[in-house]
Amino acid sequence: MATTVEKLLLARPRGYCAGVDRAVQTVERALELYGAPVYVRKEIVHNKHVVEQLRERGAVFVEELDDTIPEGAITVFSAHGVSPMVHAEAERRELRTIDATCPLVTKVHREAVKFAQDGYTIVLIGHAGHEEVEGTMGEAPDHIVLVETEEDVDRLEVDDPEKIAYISQTTLSVDETRAIINRLRAKFPAITGPRTDDICYATTNRQAAVKQMAPHCDLVLVIGSRNSSNSNRLVQVTRELGTESHLIDNESEVDETWLEGKRVVGITSGASAPDELVQRLVAFFRERGVEDVEEFQVVQEDVRFMLPKAIRQAMAASA
Repeated sequence: MATTVEKLLLARPRGYCAGVDRAVQTVERALELYGAPVYVRKEIVHNKHVVEQLRERGAVFVEELDDTIPEGAITVFSAHGVSPMVHAEAERRELRTIDATCPLVTKVHREAVKFAQDGYTIVLIGHAGHEEVEGTMGEAPDHIVLVETEEDVDRLEVDDPEKIAYISQTTLSVDETRAIINRLRAKFPAITGPRTDDICYATTNRQAAVKQMAPHCDLVLVIGSRNSSNSNRLVQVTRELGTESHLIDNESEVDETWLEGKRVVGITSGASAPDELVQRLVAFFRERGVEDVEEFQVVQEDVRFMLPKAIRQAMAASA
């Protein structure tokens, strides 16, 4: 089919972050070390393609630690983290757990625990129902209140305005979160926060890359699944700059009407989307005669996380 698209810009960085890479590798290594089935609570990362590939290899994804998991089974906790109550349930059922929680999410959990121990009311900036938020709130449910918007801050009342702290989900819009924090500081001058930003480096970098790339594009396609918070934020920040943008799982979801009259198409992907999906989308455009494909690099990333201790020990023992 004829197309007006002449050029592709590929945002860099894009795709897998260190936490996602670690989580996916954790399930892969567990399958190699222990054989199928390996049970995984929730989706290991929020990407349909990744989950389906692991399911084909023998991973069994469950919503909760219920009776579908045999006692003593290998069970992996997803990258988004779990509450102490889930850890306790796993221990009660004598499951052999491997915690693939992203270390940057673990950092937020530790902040929640410390602020709670020090008697603070904790304002968690995040999205209700997101697994990361549920896990974090579970660390100190009597101390944490969730806010999603600046308007939520306006309505917020706390027992002691001198004893209040904030933390945030790691995959939010950088600009939105900054605005909410500023509103919190204006309303509660004594508020304290984490020593370093909770929004993870990958979320920040991918948003920075797409912000710089979007003005050069007529359309930006973001590869990521619908339940991926950081992928949705990439679409959001692009549209806020006035550039048309759509979230797709893969190249089969491209609507030809989006391409009408478009000359430059930007491509990026959320932190849980493997780069093979980007290459498939590039091939989709090459088949339509697009030859000019350029990397648009903004930041160089070199973050790596070690695999969970249980996996490292098992790998060493089997070597």
